[in-house]
Amino acid sequence: MTTENRFRVGVDIGGTFTDIVLLGDDGTLHTKKIPSSTGDYATAIVDGLADVFAGTGLTGTGIDEIRHGTTVASNAILEGKGARVGLITTAGFRDVLELRTLRMPRLYDMAWQKPPPLVERYLRRTVKERIRASGEIETPLDMDDARAQVRALVDEKVEAIAVCLINAFTNPAHELMIKAAIEEIAPDLINCISYEVLPEIKEYERTSTTVINAYVMPIVATYLKALRVGLENADTPAPLLLMQSNGGLTTDRAAADRPINIIESGPAGGVIGAQAIANTKNLDKIITFDMGGTTAKASMVENGSVMRAQEYAVGAGIMIGSRLLSGAGYTLKVPAIDLAEVGAGGGSLVQIDGGGAMQVGPHSAGAIPGPVCYGNGGETVTVTDANIVLGILNPQHLVGGALKLDAERARTAFKAQVAEPLKLSLEDAAHGAFRIAASNMIRAIRAVSSERGRDPREFTLFAFGGNGPLFACEMAATLGMQRVVVPPSPGLFSSFGLLYADLEHHYSRTLRRVTSEADPAEIEAAWAKLEAQARSQLAADGLGPDAMHVRRSVALHYKGQSFDLVVQAPDGPIDAAYLEGLAEAFGAEHERMYGHRAGPEEPVELVSIQALGIGMRDTGGVPDRVIPSRPEPEPGPPRKVYFGREHGWHETPILRRSDLSSAQTGPCIIEEYDATCVVPPAATATLDAGGNIVIQLG
Repeated sequence: MTTENRFRVGVDIGGTFTDIVLLGDDGTLHTKKIPSSTGDYATAIVDGLADVFAGTGLTGTGIDEIRHGTTVASNAILEGKGARVGLITTAGFRDVLELRTLRMPRLYDMAWQKPPPLVERYLRRTVKERIRASGEIETPLDMDDARAQVRALVDEKVEAIAVCLINAFTNPAHELMIKAAIEEIAPDLINCISYEVLPEIKEYERTSTTVINAYVMPIVATYLKALRVGLENADTPAPLLLMQSNGGLTTDRAAADRPINIIESGPAGGVIGAQAIANTKNLDKIITFDMGGTTAKASMVENGSVMRAQEYAVGAGIMIGSRLLSGAGYTLKVPAIDLAEVGAGGGSLVQIDGGGAMQVGPHSAGAIPGPVCYGNGGETVTVTDANIVLGILNPQHLVGGALKLDAERARTAFKAQVAEPLKLSLEDAAHGAFRIAASNMIRAIRAVSSERGRDPREFTLFAFGGNGPLFACEMAATLGMQRVVVPPSPGLFSSFGLLYADLEHHYSRTLRRVTSEADPAEIEAAWAKLEAQARSQLAADGLGPDAMHVRRSVALHYKGQSFDLVVQAPDGPIDAAYLEGLAEAFGAEHERMYGHRAGPEEPVELVSIQALGIGMRDTGGVPDRVIPSRPEPEPGPPRKVYFGREHGWHETPILRRSDLSSAQTGPCIIEEYDATCVVPPAATATLDAGGNIVIQLG
């Protein structure tokens, strides 16, 4: 008797392509890469799955679950297409969204303007009330006034109401009263109160996060409903799980209630997949590098753990991830994988700036019209056109040959737009674009390593994305890194990485106490409440007690500091020695991050406690080695590739991944369905037991 092979699906939507992978119980891997349907992202998912089903004979009933990384929430903010939101806050705090934190992303740009608040001033209403920082009520809430403000916003036809009162994180009584008034007056209206969204100190961060949740809630709910309907119409009734910004999964129902957790879900899958593979290979220090058609992103995995930021800016455009430059977008205070991002991808435009210098990115040709070589109307040359000129890309092979490239059109345009104005040879102009793009992306790697007190030379570069393996060796060599790892199906790895993730729910609350003076019993009780919340949500997700695990962490700072550092907190009973250990762990992290620590006389203050609920679903793990169903293409004949003035043109062998079962010395190029990997002169590439390409630089 044979058992039917069951599949799980990972879907990642990028600015250029939508990537779909199907992984079977036996390790069989089906993949599909199609242009993103920017008007309706759900369409590309449903159509892409239909193509896979048609080509493999599978049906939707053979799918156990669908895991999805989406950009729908972040796009709503970037494009200003969220809900019409009203805000109710304490009298005197109406303009918190305008005042922000007075930080500027460009220190010397006097023309920089902060983005407009997501709630216009006439939709920001105030109520008379005041709760002290201790939680005591100083001025009781006038319910008649509260109802009047709710009615005023309803009359303005708002689509959602956010409520954020001063010091509500210590006592939510007044916010709960206003919530009741909203449900009484407009029971069908979306409402978000800050105590339920983010019960933490700092009024701007709390207000901004609560407003963003309300702003994207209708958009996300509509998208998830449309996707569910599309899947059911395609006879694919599998459960839908969403990747969160923090690298954990959540159900579609939970995502609709707290869309703030999936704002940056797109890039997280690849980092989680890289973490899993690094753990199997005993690589305790890796830097992930994900380069697609529009952007490139870097992150760090250290000692088996991903690095997470406690807040980030959304709608800020392309950010390089520097801790010192913030304030460009809207602050979102939720845990997220610590990513640095630059506007560099295959579609990045190559242009001559006003000073006569070559500039690459941050603007992109996108999926439409795309690079000049696509022949779809693109007129400005791109990084992809440069790689065609250099001989790196095979014009007949992109996306397994489904996308033919016009090499001559690329050469002609690159010569006219770049080479001739700069008085360079065609190949030197193209290689200049290649190196500038690499330099731009190196800024992202330094942002997650050097700027955080880590030496990139101690790390392995883990490269994926459609263009990551193409640039990885150039960047690693510049940074002094010795090893590059390229996983199977690198161009679709963000989708594949979704299959490694567990369900996760993060909870936190402010609890300001000097560690040496804190009451251990009070902290134990507060943590117990957070852990109970985490277990309750995991139970609602359908998990049993044996599949749940809760981890503690804590944010601390030296008393008087404005910024916090988060350290992991061990399990076990809390006593004075436990709190002393937290203070010591904070001091060690402060020294590693900033190069110094204060003396023992400086009090360490606990700012907030956090609980991470992890749920391991019973869907089987990812096998040690996957079996791609797509046959490897026959390698083409060697072709001339330009490796810069130092190495010049090389007659370069074109290989399949399986050809690396025995070590190969560069230069060589590995062509796959979804990516091209460049091994430069003097480097050595081989295949490990898991099917990963391991490149040792010379």
